[in-house]
Amino acid sequence: MSTNKQLVSEGPHKYEHTPRRVRGLFNGQFIFDSINAHHVWEHPYFPHLYIPTDDITGAAKLTKDSEAIEGNAGRAYLAKLSVGDKSTDSAVVFEEGPLKGLVKIDFPAIDEWFEEDTPIYQHPKDPYKRIDILSSRREVRVALDGVILAQTSNALFLFETSLRPRYYLPPTSVDWSLLSKSDSETYCPYKGRANYYNVTVNGKEYKDLVWWYQYPTPESAPIAGALCFYNEKVDIWIDGVQEKR
Repeated sequence: MSTNKQLVSEGPHKYEHTPRRVRGLFNGQFIFDSINAHHVWEHPYFPHLYIPTDDITGAAKLTKDSEAIEGNAGRAYLAKLSVGDKSTDSAVVFEEGPLKGLVKIDFPAIDEWFEEDTPIYQHPKDPYKRIDILSSRREVRVALDGVILAQTSNALFLFETSLRPRYYLPPTSVDWSLLSKSDSETYCPYKGRANYYNVTVNGKEYKDLVWWYQYPTPESAPIAGALCFYNEKVDIWIDGVQEKR
């Protein structure tokens, strides 16, 4: 709640209309269906999707749940969104200001979001961000506490806007005797669901040091099955030159 109040008082970083069809599923019903949604950057890092109140479907009930909040984003109300016996109070309705007529629904508050017919994970994709996955013959060597974990001249270099490069290595280049399966899972809107491995070196276990995507999103399909080590937590050499952690 405090985050939503702060948004109203301080205003968004920027906002713009998106031509993508955006739909949301909650308690077995599509609760909005819009071709007039907006990308709203509540901070500089990635946008949220705001939906016109007119595009909330008859399956959902939107109820104001607070006194008006005034700020740089205009007048807004905290609201409850209900479908049948299920509800969430993670909604904000804007009635004045630059976001007038839009409702923000927290991304994890509903069951699933779609852009066109494609599910989106974790948060909406930034239309100004891209991923390039390039095969490289440069040698990548990974070590920890003096022990070699992986080495290859057949890696995939993943370049993601504003982030450091990541190196996805063939499974055959990794010392599997040092890895053990983790139960952790995370989601990325650009790559999909990631699974993890722990690494044990010199008797010490390092949790979730390696991740991989069994079924990545279509745009990241080349990295399927490849393993990636956290650059920040291991020692990596590229063609003999050691990276800074």
